[in-house]
Order: sequence, then structure tokens, then C-alpha cells
Amino acid sequence: MKKNKKEIDIEIDENEEAKAEEKSESNLDSKERIAELEKKNEELNDRLIRRLAEFENYKKRTDLEKDELFKYAAQSFILKTLAVYEDLQRSLSHIDDENIDAIKQGLKLVGDKFTQILTEQNVTKIDAMGKEFDHDYHEALLQQPSKDVPANTVINVVESGYMYKDKVLKHAKVIVSREIEDEVVTENNSEE
Repeated sequence: MKKNKKEIDIEIDENEEAKAEEKSESNLDSKERIAELEKKNEELNDRLIRRLAEFENYKKRTDLEKDELFKYAAQSFILKTLAVYEDLQRSLSHIDDENIDAIKQGLKLVGDKFTQILTEQNVTKIDAMGKEFDHDYHEALLQQPSKDVPANTVINVVESGYMYKDKVLKHAKVIVSREIEDEVVTENNSEE
């Protein structure tokens, strides 16, 4: 069956109207979708800004806490040494007294208390006397010839050295032995 031109035009118009309706519906869907996405984007941006602000606040707070920690790190050690300082001051105030033994005993107690505090803080004295010279722990001030001990042995400690945990705080200043040179002895004998 043949359709006339009028029927074909009506069908085309109906198709175009249907397409226009679909297009307008799709435009409405697209607009709604765009609005929904824009709203979601704003929410995500807002959450991101809040997270960044929280992070900046956290960073500032931890930096402040770290600064405070470093600034007052020695506080507990100072409090402990103040007790020793006060004991020493009391001992020194009694120097004018005639009882030397009491002063010696007081100073010994102060020294023992100070040693105890250093030990609690993991500060130890470097044992150098009679040991082989080690540049990691000792600082040689001079060498002396010695027949009694092998060369490079610490024969005198001028100033004690100290360790803090596993780190050298202060090297021990020492005098180290060296071999006696036979040539020097024989040269002196031949000149006579």
C-alpha cells in the first residue's frame, strides 16, 4: 500500500516531534546530571579544603610540640643536677669550719650523687688507662718512650673522656707509650 505524500509528511512530522521531545527530555536529563555533578564537585572541593586546613593545623601543632620538646629537652637533667649543685653549695659554705673530714665526706657524697645522675642518663667514663690507643675514644697529647708497656698503650690519662649511650661526648686526653729507639741509645754511647 502506497502512502501518499501527506501521510509521509505527517509521519516525518511525528518523527521529528518525537525526536524533539526526546531531545528536550535528554536536555533536561543532561541539565539535571550537570547540576548533580556540579553539586557533587562542590561537596568534594569543600571536603578537600577542610582536609587541607586540618592537615595544616596538625602540621603547625606538631611543629610547635617538636620545638617545645627540643627547647626543654634538658629540663629533667637540669632538675637532677640542681640537687647536686645545692649539695655542693652547702658543702662549700662549711669550708671555714675546722672539721676537714666532714667537708671531705660531704664532697664525696656530692661526687657520688653526681656520678649516679650521670649513670642514670647513660653517661659513662671511658676506661682508657692501660688500654691500646684508639683514636675513636682517645686524643693523644704526646708519646713517651716506655720499656714497661707495649707501644701505643695509654700510660697516663690527663683528662677523662665520656660516652653518652654509644656516642663519644668527649675524647679522653691521654699520653701514649712508644718504643724506645735503640739507635738513639747506641749513638749516645758512641759519642762518649
